[in-house]
Amino acid sequence: MRRALPNWRAWRRARPFWGGLFVVLGGGEILLSELASLPLVIHIGLHGFASYVVPLLLLICGLLLWFHLPLRTFYSVLAILLALGSWITSNLGGFFAGMLLGLIGGSLAFAWVSGGDRRTGTRPGGGRG
Repeated sequence: MRRALPNWRAWRRARPFWGGLFVVLGGGEILLSELASLPLVIHIGLHGFASYVVPLLLLICGLLLWFHLPLRTFYSVLAILLALGSWITSNLGGFFAGMLLGLIGGSLAFAWVSGGDRRTGTRPGGGRG
């Protein structure tokens, strides 16, 4: 257990963890709003095909933000676009909450910068933190 916590912290700090978490939570919330048995649920098109595809792709983008770092920028921009697209396809973006979580998570992941020495505030590229 003593080695697990430092390993978890090192893994979490080496990737845009919070951005990916917010994107996953946003995609999950939008997907759950589609499965709700409310009379407000709207399904447009091929039985609401897009209303299930958009949150699933949002979930996949969140997981890829954690596990595939070389394309982090692409996944974060795609997550932002999917969250904006959920406004039209998925009950106003999961009643606004899922869309906002996806937008915040995608923005955090896009702005994430790896590593650096926290004590001196320097970045690997030579700039100040």
